[in-house]
Amino acid sequence: MSKERYLDKCPVECDSPIEATNIILEQGPLERCTGCNQLFSQCTKTEFNSSMEEFNSEKGTWPPPENVKSLERSTKKTLDNITKLTNQKLDQLKLLDVGCSNGAFIFTANKSGIQCEGIEPAKEAALAAQKAGLKVHQGFLEESDFPKESYDIITLFEVIEHLKNPVELLNACNRLLKKNGIMVIRTANTDSWTIRNLKGKWHYFNIGKHGGHISFFCKKSILALGAQTNFKIELFNTHSVTLCEKEKTSPVIYRFFKIMSEILNLPAKLTGNGQEMEVYLKKI
Repeated sequence: MSKERYLDKCPVECDSPIEATNIILEQGPLERCTGCNQLFSQCTKTEFNSSMEEFNSEKGTWPPPENVKSLERSTKKTLDNITKLTNQKLDQLKLLDVGCSNGAFIFTANKSGIQCEGIEPAKEAALAAQKAGLKVHQGFLEESDFPKESYDIITLFEVIEHLKNPVELLNACNRLLKKNGIMVIRTANTDSWTIRNLKGKWHYFNIGKHGGHISFFCKKSILALGAQTNFKIELFNTHSVTLCEKEKTSPVIYRFFKIMSEILNLPAKLTGNGQEMEVYLKKI
């Protein structure tokens, strides 16, 4: 098995020193860029490639029936924010979902009237989306030949935590966005109460449970990434807190911490310390 590390420098391409953290994983402690606070894994290239295989399936990331309503609610919130930021009606906008899997977001957003299409590197997931009648391209955005300034909106939902070189992808997104176009990024927030509490015990860091999770952002590193790729933050939201992992404690204790997490959800949202981050960036 290859011992070659997949990441050996800051993914945001800072040239600041790197330090080990107290967030200990099976692959070793997460490392931190002292310039932008980006965290990244010490996993090997083989471990990363193996973990990403789970996404190459027809099932993709389509939610189970019990989670469809949650997807609809989150999609509506995102589209409402897009409407406010662009000051345009949804049916006047064209959106590209990057890393769209088999198209759950596209399918849901299409109902609002916005023109949606996607691109997905996993062949089986992209084929499943195409069979469902969705406009999805198979491949990597950085290698695509889409015309310049083709889209008003680009979404990256749970994508950038998988990337060795997010700068390359965001430069490609900037090229494809129209003037004042909006990019929406969803990923975990390392400046969260969840990470301060759970550290390496948080399931999000487990590459075995979450294939390809190797690079972890906060507002400071998103700002640094945007500065390198000609984007500025227009809106920054976080939400949710986890104080205890369900499988690692008794049902009674888990229920107690679950209630405490729900109490903390609002203050975490107001202070920017939630574990889930959604950032709206405007093309400069």
